[in-house]
Amino acid sequence: MTKYIFVTGGVCSGLGKGITASSIGLLLKAKGYKVFMQKFDPYMNVDPGTMSPIQHGEVFVTADGCETDLDLGHYERFIDEELNYTSNITNGKIYSSVIEKERRGDFLGATIQIVPHISNEIKNKIYEAGHTSEADFVITEIGGTVGDIESGVMMESLRQFRMEQTSANTLFVHTTLVPYLYGSNELKTKPTQNSIIDLRRLGIQPDIIVTRSNIPLGDAVKKKISLFGSVPTENIIEAIDVANIYQIPMNFHNQNIEDIILNHFNMKITKSNLKYWEDLIKTVTNLKEEIEISLVGKYTELHDAYISVVESLKHAGYKHKVKININWVDSEKLEKIDNLEPIFKNSKGIIVPGGFGSRGIEGMIKAINYARVNKIPFLGICLGLQLSVIEFTRNVLGIEDASSTEFNETCKNPVIDLMSDQKNIINMGGTLRLGNYECSISKNTLAYSLYKEESILERHRHRYEFNNKYKEMLEEKGMVFSGINPQSNLVEIIEIPSHPFFIAGQFHPEFKSRPTRPAPLFDGFINASTKHKLKR
Repeated sequence: MTKYIFVTGGVCSGLGKGITASSIGLLLKAKGYKVFMQKFDPYMNVDPGTMSPIQHGEVFVTADGCETDLDLGHYERFIDEELNYTSNITNGKIYSSVIEKERRGDFLGATIQIVPHISNEIKNKIYEAGHTSEADFVITEIGGTVGDIESGVMMESLRQFRMEQTSANTLFVHTTLVPYLYGSNELKTKPTQNSIIDLRRLGIQPDIIVTRSNIPLGDAVKKKISLFGSVPTENIIEAIDVANIYQIPMNFHNQNIEDIILNHFNMKITKSNLKYWEDLIKTVTNLKEEIEISLVGKYTELHDAYISVVESLKHAGYKHKVKININWVDSEKLEKIDNLEPIFKNSKGIIVPGGFGSRGIEGMIKAINYARVNKIPFLGICLGLQLSVIEFTRNVLGIEDASSTEFNETCKNPVIDLMSDQKNIINMGGTLRLGNYECSISKNTLAYSLYKEESILERHRHRYEFNNKYKEMLEEKGMVFSGINPQSNLVEIIEIPSHPFFIAGQFHPEFKSRPTRPAPLFDGFINASTKHKLKR
């Protein structure tokens, strides 16, 4: 029978519920158990797909095409499992589903109420994750903090869920803040005490408390939290601030959190297989060489908008034993700068990631031109591919008005155009080309040397595509279309063989990158960038 672990938060946001949940998942998987993860977000959006990256951060995409919160990226990178549509649940999704059922008459004329109809729908999503994944453990993170108005019905649903499943099949992990007051030089437990009281008022008693602090708690503080929280001292897990997030699972492991969980469920405690993770930590801790990579984007004011890209760069850096320093370049500001040399003088590689809309586009095109002309290693992702084609068409073919119909609906040379099956779509949410699509790779190309496969699957999130009408003339000038979707003949990868390293993918390879297994395009990009550093 599937066991269910719920991770809640108190006191304030940003305590690391997602990393806590991911670390628990990693440690249980290291014991040989199958793990699946969920994120429950209290906001009323159906999914993050139409939310601003500047407000909410990156939209992560699962293999089956679900647009999700960025926390799912942390989950996948830590537990190295592909998640799906059951992993990202929002209040908007719950309410939409219940209203749709009411409109169909599924409730036979009953008055629709928060309890039981909304709470039942939430519980059904938890059960669905258990049934479809067939996992030993489903770990569900609840967004926000205890006491938030938006999450009230979710907490009530968890209370009911525990009654149905009993504590034998459920476990609650509560993350709290234990602040250190420098004036009195002491750790204060009152915020944690009050947070636990708030949780109890909702009918939930935590089984494990994870305390976020910048120094160790000490026995006296632990005993105090234990007394007021009705939790054994050994079930109080310290989450001390660390410079490297990959250290967090090992810190938890050293406090036996996975054994505490298995004991709670009366399950077999096996030996942990964590050597690969320990090796990763050693690599990250001992990086001595450094290189600068310029990330040119339109959402650079919130770095979380590109979190999977940044993590993927780091993954490749770990493999090549170099620390990656990001030079954040606002593409909109770049439009007003003529001399780009001071911006990129220390950069050993330039990356242009995904995005939507016309703002900052010309700045990205200038950066791509600079990388191409100056032979600097370049990687384009999604929008980065489209702008690479536009730059090449303008500056190599001499078609100065080449553009995309996303930026100019009446442009005469739309080298990037709307897909035919997208032209009549009205709703923006969930209507992009999403999730895994096949890509056939030509042999004797840079792409093939990186993937070493003729057929791959990569995740997509876009609406516009390369216009095949321009393919032949671009090939005549030296651009190679090395990856093609065999079902639709759509372009997936472009490269320029005359350049030391210039490649772009219409997909998002960052979504499949892992700390111990970097995505091939990022692997090749950082490898080329380190060689460029030595050359210079």
